Amino acid sequence: MEKGTEAGTMGISRAAVVDAALDVLDERGLDKVTMRAVADKLGVQHNTVRWHADNKQRLLVLMSDAILAGLDVTTLPPGWEDRVRALARWTRKALLAHRDGARLLSGLATTETNTYRLGDTMIQALLDAGFPPRTAAWANWTVFYLILGITQEQQAQSADAADPVLAFDDDTFPALRKAAAYVTAGTFDERFEFALDMQMTALRVELGRTGSQ
Repeated sequence: MEKGTEAGTMGISRAAVVDAALDVLDERGLDKVTMRAVADKLGVQHNTVRWHADNKQRLLVLMSDAILAGLDVTTLPPGWEDRVRALARWTRKALLAHRDGARLLSGLATTETNTYRLGDTMIQALLDAGFPPRTAAWANWTVFYLILGITQEQQAQSADAADPVLAFDDDTFPALRKAAAYVTAGTFDERFEFALDMQMTALRVELGRTGSQ
């Protein structure tokens, strides 16, 4: 049974369990994060981990929320565009700080404090700008999916892997041939900023459309 942040058996707190799980993640990758591995990391019995997280899924949720800890809303810029950009960059940086961070968050239904705070802050920025609630909520998801997608691809690419050699010289794919110099060009940061710019452009257009109704 999970006991919140209270110390469990042998004085191990939930925070210590989550920290140990994140250590396993960083050292060995997401596929190696197990209840047993976390217990071994702490030097405790398996049931000690289960005292704080009933199962692996719950442990993953706690880990994902811990990754999103530390958001200081008081340091965010006031304008809605700058605020959305700052939140997006902060989230991407938080995911990149942990091995497989983006893959960990993908597909998890997380209803913890840090995750809610991030979403609430993003949606509030859009509401304050004048977006209707539906647009604000779905734009939040759109930006979050953008972050997850490009960050997961970046983290999946081995740091020492050679860049792929792609020769788009087949007339069957004329568009790829024409844009060949740019298909694999640029860093992940550059591609992220480009995609974020595109998203912000779309939001400005949408705000102008809904604001004129």
